[in-house]
Amino acid sequence: MDIYQHFRKEERPFIDQVLSWREDVTFKYQRKLSDFLNPREQMIVNAVMGNTSDLVYGMEGGAETSERKRAIIAPEYEMIEKDDYQITLLEASYPDKFVTLEHRDVLGAFMSLGIRREKVGDLVVQDGTIQMTVASEISDYIKMNLTGIKKSTIDFQEKPLTDLMESREKWITRETTVSSLRLDVIVKEIYGMSRKKASMFIEGGHVKVNFRTVEDTSFSLEPGDLISLRGKGRSRLDEVTGQTKKEKYKIMTAKLN
Repeated sequence: MDIYQHFRKEERPFIDQVLSWREDVTFKYQRKLSDFLNPREQMIVNAVMGNTSDLVYGMEGGAETSERKRAIIAPEYEMIEKDDYQITLLEASYPDKFVTLEHRDVLGAFMSLGIRREKVGDLVVQDGTIQMTVASEISDYIKMNLTGIKKSTIDFQEKPLTDLMESREKWITRETTVSSLRLDVIVKEIYGMSRKKASMFIEGGHVKVNFRTVEDTSFSLEPGDLISLRGKGRSRLDEVTGQTKKEKYKIMTAKLN
């Protein structure tokens, strides 16, 4: 199918999954609600569903700025409402004067419960408050079982989605040129290190692209790819805007600060 040529080989299983969802809804007339999808997966859903006239679909993460979203695919005669996405906002406070919590601490505690990452949407930790959007079907389990993070006692309560905090983290964009779109070259450029050091991080399993660990230094990046380097934060390749006379790529990158 033509859709495959627009995406990477390792993304074929997810493409097949979305095609299967589409087929099930078409023939069974029953809507499909997905888990939380990362931005790359959302792009694939948009590509697969783009030319489908007998179905409707939508995505929701709790707020307009949400990064991770659940998708619904439904027969064309159905209306999709915000409540249909079954997203619950959980909030807890902690004594930030005495305990320092970071995003990874909270996510690590959550993962230790044995629940898949796909059941959690966006997560904000700031000013002594933790907020996370979760699939409603697991909210009670989290409230009962996630009662401590590091040395803090945690008591999660449900809040309306209108109470969602906006993270103060901002994407800082930058225009630059690179010799290629290889992962080691882009990591070197974004994080300001030598190519050798970038390669060591990649080969050591410290770099993720679109939330998957990539250990191949020659892995070719595409616009929209999200990069994370353990201990150094997240970044993104936004655009490839052209080439210079010396055949270098002009790119726009963004780093989360």
